[in-house]
Amino acid sequence: MLSLTTPALLFPAISLLLLAYTNRYLALASIIRNLYDDYQQSPSEKLVQQIGNLRQRIALIKWMQSLGVGSLFLCVVAMLLIYTGWPQSAQFIFGTSLLLMIMSLGMSLLELRMSTDALNILLSDLIAAERERGQR
Repeated sequence: MLSLTTPALLFPAISLLLLAYTNRYLALASIIRNLYDDYQQSPSEKLVQQIGNLRQRIALIKWMQSLGVGSLFLCVVAMLLIYTGWPQSAQFIFGTSLLLMIMSLGMSLLELRMSTDALNILLSDLIAAERERGQR
């Protein structure tokens, strides 16, 4: 039987995840603004590609946040259902809340992978430039 404290245990975890997602969003927004300013001064296809990658990552973060908020909302609904004496409905809603959180975490992993791939491309450019300098 699901108790009132079980969904309540997720509150701190969900809150911290949403804070982390918001921080990622703000960091990406800052990077996009800087790249936009760079593009205005010196248009480059590489900057356009970077902005495109960042646009996809922003969309993922939006979905991560939406699913996280949905999970928190359903946790509250599950608690309400437990409190009002609807335990089977509460279990179903809480299970759905957990699925939303799993989906949010999966998208977070995908966004992290995209971020790592973008950094590896930049690092490969640096390594190639360093090799070029060493050959001179």
